[in-house]
Amino acid sequence: MKVLLFRPRPDKETIGLQNVMICEPLELEYISANIEAAGHECRIIDMIIEKKSVRYFVEEFHPDVVGITGYISHVNIMKSYAREVKLCDSRIKTIIGGVHAEVNPQDFESEYVDFIIRANGIRTFTEILDSLEGKTPAGDIDCIYHRDKPAPEKETTFPYLYPDRNKVSKYRKHYYYMFHRNCSLIKTSFGCPYNCKFCFCRQIMDDKYFARSLDDIVNELSQIKETEIYIVDDDFLVGRERILQFCDMLEKNGIEKKYLIYGRADFIAANEDVISRFKQVGLRAVIVGLESCDSRQLDDYNKRTNVNINEKAVSILSKYGVECYGTFILGLDWTKEDFNALYRWIKKLGLVFVNLQPLTPLRGTELYDKYRPRFIVREDEYEKWDLAHLVVKPDKISVRRYYWYTMVLYYKITANPVSAWYMIKKYGLHDTLKLTWGAAKVNTQYWKKLIGGR
Repeated sequence: MKVLLFRPRPDKETIGLQNVMICEPLELEYISANIEAAGHECRIIDMIIEKKSVRYFVEEFHPDVVGITGYISHVNIMKSYAREVKLCDSRIKTIIGGVHAEVNPQDFESEYVDFIIRANGIRTFTEILDSLEGKTPAGDIDCIYHRDKPAPEKETTFPYLYPDRNKVSKYRKHYYYMFHRNCSLIKTSFGCPYNCKFCFCRQIMDDKYFARSLDDIVNELSQIKETEIYIVDDDFLVGRERILQFCDMLEKNGIEKKYLIYGRADFIAANEDVISRFKQVGLRAVIVGLESCDSRQLDDYNKRTNVNINEKAVSILSKYGVECYGTFILGLDWTKEDFNALYRWIKKLGLVFVNLQPLTPLRGTELYDKYRPRFIVREDEYEKWDLAHLVVKPDKISVRRYYWYTMVLYYKITANPVSAWYMIKKYGLHDTLKLTWGAAKVNTQYWKKLIGGR
């Protein structure tokens, strides 16, 4: 069968990280590799980069099946793509997948959507194609969503072919994360062994966690052409002996890459020797969920860290020349002083790169029911559920003032001469200007929120 896979372009309302990062559509590369091995023909279209319409690609390729993936902020966009496909040719079967579809599949119910994948995407996509070819009955596929059907079991092994990165070769020059140019993604584990209250990641795997074998991971790395590697595990720093063995295997196999990973502050603080060793074989940057400068808030989030641990982690990364990308949750009960306190703490730590997110109680997390009565954004305004919009009414200040304090905080951290000079010295003028231009686009979106008041 001929299969066309779409990665959607964000809605104009979405405050977009695509202005400072565009990563390859790894999930579609996995689908492509595994269904082509089963005899199907596949093409991937990245609509973040493409300027042409969905109709153009459908009419050009004449697919039998169209697959569309995305996140919560893409729900309406994905359904609109399915509608456009059906208006081109009603015989084309449409398949919706992705992490939001797995946790909240009912959001994608539409006359234009034929299949919603509830779990185990690669296997299920292949099973759908088999059923369309008459090899198996569609009713035998466990992981297709039906309203009255119980949620299926999630796989805890990953016996699939490596992603076909060649399928996006024409887009490759556009893929980057901050200063990590031409980076490739790799997924080495699934789920997270922790249980932070705000985190949606746990819901995707039903609180399960498993990791691929190191032999398999190193073998895949050896086949990736790009030097910059973004390990997109929810937390790569799980188990010190595993990380040390990983470093030894990289060295033994002569794999020279530069790595961007997610890691917890408590692991970093307790395992300085592991960070030192990882730096020797290519660790370049760590995205760390610092979340707050207030230990009480960290306790409320069930983060299992404290301010001292966070400070030690940042200090260790700085000691070994590993960039820290700090992520923070802005409280809904904050006043101007709370924003100022966070700024003073970030300045004390010397952080240059931060991501500031208003507390967003996504459906499926522990916080959802608690804050639902205070939503100021409708739940079907999916494009605004981007972890940047304020979706809950603040306790003590207005929405406009909340956005203003957020913008000021960003400016004070990243748009000052010291930070600018740091970036130019470390990453060069060209990349600094490119990132600054992307950040300016994000700030323009914040200004619109500030003026509009929501």
